[in-house]
Amino acid sequence: MGIPDEDVARVRAATDIVALIGEHAALKRQGRRWVGLCPFHGEKTPSFSVNSEEGFYYCFGCQAKGDAISFVRAMEHLDFVDAVRRLADKSGIVIHEDANVGRESQRRKVFIDAMEQATEWYHQRLLTGADAGQARDYLRSRGYDGDVVRRFRMGWAPDDWDALCRGLKLSEDLAIGSGLGFVNRRGRLQDAFRARILFPICDPSGHPVAFGGRILPGSSDPAKYKNSSESLIYSKRKILYALNWAKSDIIKSGEVVVCEGYTDVIGSFVAGIERAVATCGTALGDDHFRLLRNFAKRVVLAFDADGAGQSAAGRFYEWERRHEVDVVVANFPPGTDPADLARSEPEAFRAAVAGAKPFLQFRVERVLDAADLSTPEGRAKAADATLTAVAEHPDDLVRDQYVMQVAERCRLQTAPLRERLERLRQESPKPEVVKRGSRRQPGGPTGPPHPPGHPKAPDGEPWIRDAEDQGWDADGFADAGSWPAEGVPAGNGGRDGTKGDRRGGSAGDGSFRPGLEALRLAIHRPEEVAHRLEAALFSDSLQRAAFQVLMTTDDLHQAIDASPAVVRALLVRLTVEEPVGEVDEVVSQLVRDAARRQLTLVTREARTSPTAAAEAAAASVWVQELDDPAAAASATARLVAWLVVKDEDGISQVELDD
Repeated sequence: MGIPDEDVARVRAATDIVALIGEHAALKRQGRRWVGLCPFHGEKTPSFSVNSEEGFYYCFGCQAKGDAISFVRAMEHLDFVDAVRRLADKSGIVIHEDANVGRESQRRKVFIDAMEQATEWYHQRLLTGADAGQARDYLRSRGYDGDVVRRFRMGWAPDDWDALCRGLKLSEDLAIGSGLGFVNRRGRLQDAFRARILFPICDPSGHPVAFGGRILPGSSDPAKYKNSSESLIYSKRKILYALNWAKSDIIKSGEVVVCEGYTDVIGSFVAGIERAVATCGTALGDDHFRLLRNFAKRVVLAFDADGAGQSAAGRFYEWERRHEVDVVVANFPPGTDPADLARSEPEAFRAAVAGAKPFLQFRVERVLDAADLSTPEGRAKAADATLTAVAEHPDDLVRDQYVMQVAERCRLQTAPLRERLERLRQESPKPEVVKRGSRRQPGGPTGPPHPPGHPKAPDGEPWIRDAEDQGWDADGFADAGSWPAEGVPAGNGGRDGTKGDRRGGSAGDGSFRPGLEALRLAIHRPEEVAHRLEAALFSDSLQRAAFQVLMTTDDLHQAIDASPAVVRALLVRLTVEEPVGEVDEVVSQLVRDAARRQLTLVTREARTSPTAAAEAAAASVWVQELDDPAAAASATARLVAWLVVKDEDGISQVELDD
């Protein structure tokens, strides 16, 4: 990272999170918490809560969560280091960055300054240069007037060896390091671009970091497009063309349109859809989705998805699952160039984007629309082709919906189609899943147990994702808008009570969850409960993992930083909730519930084991004594000790609701 952990801690401690968030949302004190309307999603009833003492926020509506650093990152779309710097400046704190990182940061700044100068130099050359007349004529023929050229800062690289390097007096190190030049075979410094229309590629903040160059019609150069080489400031896998111009409309609409090329993006803007971006000479990849998910939940593919669907279907579905986005496809007529359609028929372009369909639906309809459904043979062939596509989808309910659609279109019975689909799935290789075991998070030798209701991998194992796979960044919090958290299905009350009753019950049932209340007490009043609780009392594996990390770290911030994603999400939520139960009541109920679950297991053994029968009889007496004020303390101690022993024996390692 380059910033010492102690400096990050100082910045967090010095930041008034209520004042920080108050710049974007009105907060009102409610007990020990502050509440207000969420700044990350539209709502009429306040669901956003802030714990000013610990410095965390949580939204019960959209599940946005984090601390002051993640809030700044989400609101201003900064990386971790820049967010820390921003907060340090506000608080008057001097941070001590690693010397090597500091030098690298300075080099980045020098390269970006050079790119800014080059962008303006090329832009002015296009606007006024006598040698750029042919380029201006070509752009006019594509429907780009002066306003469009200025908005996207397009430029012209003259047909010269080193006009830019000479014009800006670039040193060899600066030219090569920034990607603006290179040393040719004769040992001379030469411009990277020659006789090309240039499209500046910017980072999300609007700083130029690279160029994409297009030849003019009639050129002998075989490469139609050429991009800057990768550099300290430019990685084509992590940059999207025009995101700097599109991000406002993307955030406002919740949708991003991904095109194949720069001219497609510009055509989209001209057609009135100003939320288009494009990859920079590389295929759409995981890093792009990791970037996009910070801005929008709906990703519209505005390019030829027929070819992509043949090789990338599994990746699309995995990106949807991993990054919690919806991937849909704009249904352009086959062979249509989006840029030409946007210029000649802007209404048709807008309609195609508005009518974008789920990726699998797009593929199925393309196959069926092109098939001959007038004969039994044609219908069978079409059904087989569509089932091949359907078989790649990981969700069995989604697959079955498409089986019914195929049956209706092809006039076939669903039963044989389902049988055929299962054969196809058995014959095909398993889809690649997220690697397990790499850089596992703390929480035991293999991370926390798989929480009930948490999505499992196709082979039945729980998903174990590292911070990068999860889309988490260096500060340990995902950017806002990327929730709900794993293991918390929207609208069902959630495994940890995220939805519905904020005290931990499912929506509307008014239930009291002693496990969650015990965790709230462990967070807010640890001195009262830490010595009275044991991991064996938590049968819910997610709650158990949260308790274990609380007990094995020095403070709440350390516990949250050390936790896997799902545990971190639960801890942050509980941090902004105040406990409502009395300590004795919570502990007693937690012990009672755990003992009853354990008794169920031991009673089964008692049928064949005299030892287990005696054990069950004794434990039953202790459970009854919990209701006797005079004997309750002794009974609680005996039950806790018993449960710890049984937990170590592995008998209570079951996944039951709390």
